[in-house]
Amino acid sequence: MTGNGTRVGVLALQGAFAEHLKALKRLKLSGVEVRRAADLEGLSGLIIPGGESTTIGRLMADMGLRGPILRRVAEGMAVMGTCAGMILLAGKTFDYPLEPLGLMDITVRRNAFGRQVDSFETSVTIAALGATPFPAVFIRAPYIEKAGTGVEALGRLSDGRLVAAREGKLLALAFHPELTRDTRCHALFVGML
Repeated sequence: MTGNGTRVGVLALQGAFAEHLKALKRLKLSGVEVRRAADLEGLSGLIIPGGESTTIGRLMADMGLRGPILRRVAEGMAVMGTCAGMILLAGKTFDYPLEPLGLMDITVRRNAFGRQVDSFETSVTIAALGATPFPAVFIRAPYIEKAGTGVEALGRLSDGRLVAAREGKLLALAFHPELTRDTRCHALFVGML
């Protein structure tokens, strides 16, 4: 929590939630682990981490979190989805056996860069973060194949694939910002709260 009462939760069912909590701590924020619907109350923002999107989606359903997350977003809670979290934010996905949350007007291609062995790091220029490129880590990453007119494209790879976008209070990143020491993506999200 910050001095102004801003509370940020991190969905802590599976995946890289601990790393997101550490990134928030580097920004002098105390993140809240979200495992139950009651944990969502009073949050200004929620981070849905990278991990295994099908597992996270099933656990969200099993834990009764899907409806409460949608309700809190309708009430104004901001959400950042990274990698698997971006898949869950999408309106439409390819090759995903579950129904995503449908919060963003984006179509996402899952595992778009190949298998785990095809993981890579590259610099991505994101104008909202300044002139210095962001050191992006891609692990079995998706990308945004199509974005609606209300979606702001924030970052693309050199081949033009869209890997960062914003729509209102929603931020989708195809990569893992929590696996770097660079907190600019988290700061961008906190600034959206």
